[in-house]
Amino acid sequence: MGVEIKETRVPDAEFEEMKGFVFEYLAASVEKEDEGGRMRWYPWHSAEYRHNHILNVVDLATEIAVEEGADVDVTRVAALFHDVAKLETDQELHAEAGARVAREYLESRADYPESFIKQVCRAIEHHSYQGDLTDLTLETQCLIEADLLDKVGANGTALMLLRMGYEARTHMDCDEMVERVLERGYDAASRVQSDTAEGIAHQRLKRVKWFSEWLEDEIAALGE
Repeated sequence: MGVEIKETRVPDAEFEEMKGFVFEYLAASVEKEDEGGRMRWYPWHSAEYRHNHILNVVDLATEIAVEEGADVDVTRVAALFHDVAKLETDQELHAEAGARVAREYLESRADYPESFIKQVCRAIEHHSYQGDLTDLTLETQCLIEADLLDKVGANGTALMLLRMGYEARTHMDCDEMVERVLERGYDAASRVQSDTAEGIAHQRLKRVKWFSEWLEDEIAALGE
């Protein structure tokens, strides 16, 4: 007797509803700050920033999944929920908490097979894994690679430079901040395993290197 194969495709309309739910959940976490949330005063610890990061990771993870042959629906849904609990719990617990939120949502909103829900939750639970990515499912690997890559390149550089203003630094410190982005980029490039993620990492690192050289060329004291 053959194994029943259930349709697990997530329609675009349902995925858009999921996006709205994730943002609302993040916003509610901010509102509960006085009840023990972990918000800080930097703007990237806001619901808006966290949601934007999540959408960036969704796009990157989907691109990697398509190219590497992973289950795209599992990957993009896991990416969408991976940081949903980031603003309401400790860093060490947010992956497990996010998986619980995703399970509750998927079980209540549509008739998704248990096998699909398990795959999504497993990817979310393991997205902070620090070991060899080949130890994990391909979908989890795609998610982790995307999460790493969002902190590299133009986006990572812009965030680091924004941080300078909140730390009352001047532009004379920008080379140090850009160097941090490069270091993070080299670390990401050393961890990713797929050809697609490696290509994205190297492309983004090239942009940061170019920007670093531009700074040195135009801010005289940086070259001294």
